[in-house]
Amino acid sequence: MATKTWAIDPTHSEVHFKIKHLMITNVTGSFDIFQASVVTEDEDFSTAKVSFTADINSISTGNEQRDGHLKSADFFDGATYPQIKFTATKAENVDNDGSYELYGDLTIRDVTKSVKLAVEFGGVVKDMYGNTKAGFTINGKINRKDFGLTWSGVTEAGGIVVSDEVRIISEIQLIEQA
Repeated sequence: MATKTWAIDPTHSEVHFKIKHLMITNVTGSFDIFQASVVTEDEDFSTAKVSFTADINSISTGNEQRDGHLKSADFFDGATYPQIKFTATKAENVDNDGSYELYGDLTIRDVTKSVKLAVEFGGVVKDMYGNTKAGFTINGKINRKDFGLTWSGVTEAGGIVVSDEVRIISEIQLIEQA
């Protein structure tokens, strides 16, 4: 078997998160700068070695003031901890239609916790330029407080401003490296 190395195609990938605000709606954010190193045996991603990082200072929610607050010590503390890191530890085939559970170590603010992500494998194709591409949809949930993101606000009526649960939603397209 041949070892293959893959990298994220940033123009065809996105890393988003959603969190409840005032417990009535979701606010969506994204990281605009991220990268991954993926090493596989041929095109078998079930045993891939995966390492992913996202740049905290690239966070974007569509609101500059909120983005600044998220980068501050109240949340991610981007000046001290400039990256979120994920390293896969194992993948389990859920069924034969390309669904997997991906387990790994997620590090935020220098706190590392094991997480499980749902992965849908979209397949492998050659694009019109002859590049080999692989596609994935990745979803998961984490508790932000597990990673030291403990800032909390309360409304005058006693309502919670930001939920503890954060949903992760990503579309990742990998490109095989020469």
